Amino acid sequence: MSDSLISIKNLSKNFNHTPSLENIEAVIPKGQMVALAGPDGAGKTTLIRLMAGLLMPSTGSITIDGLDTIKDTDRLHQIIGYMPQRFGLYEDLTVYQNLNLYADLRGVPENEKAETFQSLFAFTNLGPFKERLAGALSGGMKQKLGLACALVRKPRLLLLDEPSVGVDPLSRRELWEMVQNLLQEGISVIWSTAYLDEAQKSHRVLLLNNGKLLYEGSPQEVTKRVDGRTFLLTHLENNRRDVLMLTLKQPNIIDGVIQGEDVRFVTKEKKEQLDIKAVHAGAAAQIEPTPARFEDAFIDILGGGPGGESALAERFPQIEGQRKDVIKAQNLTRKFGDFIAADRISFSVNSGEIFGLLGPNGAGKSTTFKMLCGLLKPTSGQALVNQLDLQVAPSKARSQIGYMAQKFSLYGDLSVIQNLDFFSGIYNLVGDHKRKMIREMIDIFDLKPFLQAPAGALPLGFKQRLALACSVMHNPEVLFLDEPTSGVDPITRREFWNHINGLVKKGVTVMVTTHFMDEAEYCDRIALVYQSKLIKLGTPEELKREARTEANPFPSLEEAFINLIEQYGRESYSQE
Repeated sequence: MSDSLISIKNLSKNFNHTPSLENIEAVIPKGQMVALAGPDGAGKTTLIRLMAGLLMPSTGSITIDGLDTIKDTDRLHQIIGYMPQRFGLYEDLTVYQNLNLYADLRGVPENEKAETFQSLFAFTNLGPFKERLAGALSGGMKQKLGLACALVRKPRLLLLDEPSVGVDPLSRRELWEMVQNLLQEGISVIWSTAYLDEAQKSHRVLLLNNGKLLYEGSPQEVTKRVDGRTFLLTHLENNRRDVLMLTLKQPNIIDGVIQGEDVRFVTKEKKEQLDIKAVHAGAAAQIEPTPARFEDAFIDILGGGPGGESALAERFPQIEGQRKDVIKAQNLTRKFGDFIAADRISFSVNSGEIFGLLGPNGAGKSTTFKMLCGLLKPTSGQALVNQLDLQVAPSKARSQIGYMAQKFSLYGDLSVIQNLDFFSGIYNLVGDHKRKMIREMIDIFDLKPFLQAPAGALPLGFKQRLALACSVMHNPEVLFLDEPTSGVDPITRREFWNHINGLVKKGVTVMVTTHFMDEAEYCDRIALVYQSKLIKLGTPEELKREARTEANPFPSLEEAFINLIEQYGRESYSQE
């Protein structure tokens, strides 16, 4: 019997004569976790839908365990579990009702349902929530329910389309462990992902770009292409974001990111090195080799990162003067009936600072965030922006705020140009100035090819660009970004942070929520919210130092996030 599970031969898929996938050839073994990686629009979702028999190839074929995805669709659906990219369940049904519906759709016999549901509730820890509406679940719990519905009949192949998007690190780890248990049961898994640390832990990677397969094989093998080219610039004496921006301008550097108090960079060639003086790192700065990662190889294969420039920041006016308490939360509390979503949360943010508001799904950070930008009225306490109370002077305060929502909040049925026109009007831009700002946003974010397209039909990366454009065209002094890069690929994420870093250099104050802990490293300070309370406040390095243990003396920020939350949970439990 062959060890291969999936055979992809000469596969192409066109939409309106535009290729989404071109001449894909791959063989995927049984019993493995295979990651689909690639930038936005690379063809990952199209490939998964073709595997699931939901789309027909334009040319070529896919066979799964000997079954053709077109000729043997009914039999194929008996051996596949599929979890779509977007939450595909019924939000107005309970957890139990969703599971029961999927069991009926998948033909689970009535006498097997009770045992199946009991097993799935135990596996996902959703038992205590089976009567809760699916729409009221946190992001992590929604993904667990989606996984349970995909497993209602044990599949031979499980297709997961970006299951960890919008999920906090704690829930993401739980989801990963659950899938690892499925592998032990002999279930093969295809997992498309924007998190390249997940791809690095997979048995095999298919790397796609513009519909073409650039690499198929182990992540460890492709990572070797950047061996000897990855370094840390340590002991910085100047602002690390400024040092990063200068590093990315150097011609022999293909990529760079903030990593703790250091700057991590990748050179074009092994023998090349960074000129420390050219990046103003300071006399004490040092260059140290650091192990290569799959993400480094990913960026290298795609031709390097986007550099460090920001056309948005270049046209942004300089905000003069350092001010304290640009954003201020004073005992912010929000109750929904008897439930306390945010409990007496207090902190302040100074001008030109990036302040991260982090926490697990359902911890209260989104509630706090919405109160601070005037979208939700506090039950008690105060939210101030530039000394203005958002409840007393909302119009004046909001004129100084740019807001980018967690979910795409523009008008999907309006075209790109109509959205830009509408939001410029909301921010009171008129006449020649309005037309000038719209033209600048189109140029800066490369929106010209999509001007007449409905915003809802844009690729995810361009949706995020449009949302950012609409939030900054009035030159706000304060920018609220609610998971601005959720689901986008690492290159698009770097573009966004180039803009954010450039705006901060111009004096803009930024508050951001994110589940990507590598980008939380860019924050000057972080507030960690859990169980409706602010449990920790400090720089990324301070949080990492506080999370140190004998077993893990140098935790990453993601490990610190998980450790501090688990530690707080244990302390709360012991005090009860």
